[in-house]
Amino acid sequence: MLKKDFRKSMLFALLASLLFLLGACTNANDENAENNEGTENTEESQDNEDMEGMDHEGMDHDMSSSGEVPEGLEEAASPTYEVGSKAIIESDHMSGMKGAEATIAGAYDTTVYTISYTPTTGGEKVEDHKWVIHEELEGVEEEPLEPGTEVTVNADHMEGMDGATAVIDSAEQTTVYMVDFTPTTGGEEVKNHKWVTESELSQAD
Repeated sequence: MLKKDFRKSMLFALLASLLFLLGACTNANDENAENNEGTENTEESQDNEDMEGMDHEGMDHDMSSSGEVPEGLEEAASPTYEVGSKAIIESDHMSGMKGAEATIAGAYDTTVYTISYTPTTGGEKVEDHKWVIHEELEGVEEEPLEPGTEVTVNADHMEGMDGATAVIDSAEQTTVYMVDFTPTTGGEEVKNHKWVTESELSQAD
């Protein structure tokens, strides 16, 4: 009788230990899964932030230019921001742009487009690039183009843009500005940056 009771006690103890170990393993696995999930979310969030902080679409972007403008581009007769005046940039096309004080280097009345295109140098398709103006599109008539129109780009704001086939995503007739500014992130002054639209500027104090 004592032996049976002893065996029962031992069996019960073994079962209890086994259940305890299984429970501990399950909790550990759950914690590891949660930790891994948290790490993945953090890494994904960091990757997104890094992509946003990179030059537009992660490509090389010539923020400065020579100041030359396309043939046929007309200067604005009465721009809201006159050449030589100051304005605050409200757009964030590039790291260091938003909030920077700009000096207006040029003001022009035209149709401005956002476009999607695949760079001639290869790589991923660029979506909704801001901005390309009407005079930077090859072989077009004077009339503004409708969204969905396929065009050839004759501008080199970004590596692989010049000569690329693009599709118009949006079109707006407005005043566009060429601006000089020092990035809020530091670094050298950007000269003759193309382009900032009127709605992307605000009055400087």
